Amino acid sequence: MKTLLITLVAVVAIALLPQQAQGQVTAQGQMATKCNVYQFEYPIMLPATPVKNQAVTGTCWSFATTSLFESELMRMGKGVYELSEMFTVRYNYINRVNDNFIKQGKGNLGEGSLSNMVLNVVNQYGMVPLEVYQGINYHSKTHDHTELNASIQAIAAVPVMAKTRSPQFYKTLNAILDTYLGEAPEKFNYKGKEYTPLTFFNSLGIKTEEYILLTSFSHHPYYSNFVLEIPDNWNSGSYHNLPLNEFMQVIDNALKTGYTVGWDGDMSEKSYSDPMGIAVNATQQELESEPGRKLSFNRIYQEETVTQENRQAGFESTATTDDHLMHLIGNAKDKNGTTYYVVKNSWKPETNRFGGYNHLSREYVKAKTISIIVHKDAIPKAILNKLNL
Repeated sequence: MKTLLITLVAVVAIALLPQQAQGQVTAQGQMATKCNVYQFEYPIMLPATPVKNQAVTGTCWSFATTSLFESELMRMGKGVYELSEMFTVRYNYINRVNDNFIKQGKGNLGEGSLSNMVLNVVNQYGMVPLEVYQGINYHSKTHDHTELNASIQAIAAVPVMAKTRSPQFYKTLNAILDTYLGEAPEKFNYKGKEYTPLTFFNSLGIKTEEYILLTSFSHHPYYSNFVLEIPDNWNSGSYHNLPLNEFMQVIDNALKTGYTVGWDGDMSEKSYSDPMGIAVNATQQELESEPGRKLSFNRIYQEETVTQENRQAGFESTATTDDHLMHLIGNAKDKNGTTYYVVKNSWKPETNRFGGYNHLSREYVKAKTISIIVHKDAIPKAILNKLNL
């Protein structure tokens, strides 16, 4: 593939690299920021659909994992699909309300979830195209779940107090979801065929059992699987544990062999700037060298080298938190040869100088990743064997 060179002379021009024919990201190339500090070459950029906007919702988990599935369909030769994030969100609300009842009102009723919840929903309820279910049934052009989430939290208390979930309760719950998201289709026509959500998902050929959840923490034995202790893992999803060097090998091998990765991690750091599209694991001296909540990124910063030990310390001290999920689709190198991973975000593309894509340095990914989801075939065989997969 020919190298694509794009010089960014304005913020709007940045969107040109990620958006090619039919919404696919296929470019290997080079990008220069207007200030000419961060210049990137892109050894690997895998196909992905255009950046979408989760807007005023806590549904990054659905956007990131749905985007992963869309890229998987392109990898599988199925073509370009736009799938509904909000169909999954709808049924995830029902699942977490049920979980809250079983936990006697002590469940997590916030909007945050993880990729494993998407796997649960599509296995149970299926999936639909975006054009069939937009998930906006209120006066807004973009998603806003402020009232919806407040209503869900209020209604979730009713069966807990009554100590039973009545048919009337489920009618009320579904009426709330219908009001804000629209009625979920039982059947629909798509490209000349009639489907139910389950038959449509089955037609895609995505097998959820082939997707593996991985993490890297030393408070559990390596090569075991354990329930990841973060608030958004409210359904007690189990993750396979790898040493950090092998965890990074999985990401690198995935990209090398044509597989994208669902990424879950921390984006609340001073050294992470979504508008600038850059995240680095800056040293404490670098962090203290500039005032304010975020670094300016007017220069390339020195980074702290990450080990399993300081990664673990960051997690246990809550300096590293589970904030956001994005879709990791490629890698890049700056002018100093430092490796970055390119992630597709789910916020407004125009607020980001790279059109909705961020560049996370390798040290940042090592330090601040909570977990990943990846196809089984993207994992090196030696590591699969250690995991008994």
